[in-house]
Amino acid sequence: MKHTVLTGMAGTLGALLITACGGAAPPEEQHDEAATTRDAPPREAVPELVRSDGSYPTVPLEKDVVVVKVVQNAPINLQDAPSIQEGLAINVERMAHWIERACTEGKKPDFILFNEFPLTGYSAGTREEKLQFTIQVPGPETDRIGELARDCDTYIIFGSYATDPDWPGHILSLNPVIGRDGEVKEVYWKTRNVLRFTSDEIPTTTIENVRDRYREMYGIEREFPVLRTEFGNIAVSTVQVDPFVFAAYAMRGVEIMMRTATLFSKTDVQAIAFYNNMYSAMSNITFPPESGVPASFGGGSLIVDPRGRVLAEDPSNDESFIEAEIPIAEFRRGRSIPRYPLEVVKPVFDQYRQEVPLNHLDLPPEALPQTNEDMRDLLDRNSRWMNPGT
Repeated sequence: MKHTVLTGMAGTLGALLITACGGAAPPEEQHDEAATTRDAPPREAVPELVRSDGSYPTVPLEKDVVVVKVVQNAPINLQDAPSIQEGLAINVERMAHWIERACTEGKKPDFILFNEFPLTGYSAGTREEKLQFTIQVPGPETDRIGELARDCDTYIIFGSYATDPDWPGHILSLNPVIGRDGEVKEVYWKTRNVLRFTSDEIPTTTIENVRDRYREMYGIEREFPVLRTEFGNIAVSTVQVDPFVFAAYAMRGVEIMMRTATLFSKTDVQAIAFYNNMYSAMSNITFPPESGVPASFGGGSLIVDPRGRVLAEDPSNDESFIEAEIPIAEFRRGRSIPRYPLEVVKPVFDQYRQEVPLNHLDLPPEALPQTNEDMRDLLDRNSRWMNPGT
């Protein structure tokens, strides 16, 4: 890369847990570890991921109150476009239309949030087919959106299917953050796909399913990165129904969680904000009648406060934008990270065995699953629950 229920991020969450608890492993675990690693080379020290005093890093705020705007709109699926380049050009200009409206109607935005697929739409097919319907970050699309961000003096956030030369054959779910200066400030990988949620399994590559190689390439701090802006600490995630992922982000100091997910749960958005004492915004795609997708699956974008109360919402499937003010200075004043009872639950967590191990998609391009069915078969083969003793 040139410059999201139970989570599989066991290694990172373990480091977060130990850091947050302010202690080391129990004596018997230390003894066992010493017995097995006595002759091993020294481990590289884990950087500070969570401060032990409940505080978190920030940068000075430029203003006391910030404005978040959330756009819900319908892209053209690249699969249905006359050509991929023409489809991308159409979708970029559809984004430009909504950025222009968001910048000229209502209050001036500090953040504009789009959905998971505003540039590519969602296209069906095999891995080989889907690889065509992607972007690269940075690229001409982010350059154009950067121009719009500069003109509006705002951050612009969106999701996209993407490819990366460093990850041949992999379909990535990325969330770029474009800064007020038009530059890509951060790119958020999807942490994980929720598994066994439906009969279909998503074959996209996430941090979880290539975790060791991801960590080797980018570092452990890149697994739950926080973008510390002059308008507050933010992060972006496409993860759903996965409280541990968002708890990790909360421990890292996120104040505003930007979310891009399709077919999301309003309850999930409210609960995550409430449990983790953070503001949150969710953008959903909309589905036109010709898409064949029920209108009830589209729209419903919302912004909520740290108690889960709705600040702004469009419950319809119509293209629109919503806005809300966040009193970020007042919110930050005296705030600490959440007070999780990690020491209480740690004995149970230590014995929990994740069904599918990390790194299950760290495969040569030719071995990657081609379809959702192939992905389900791969999970079944790797399942510790279905294959006892593995």
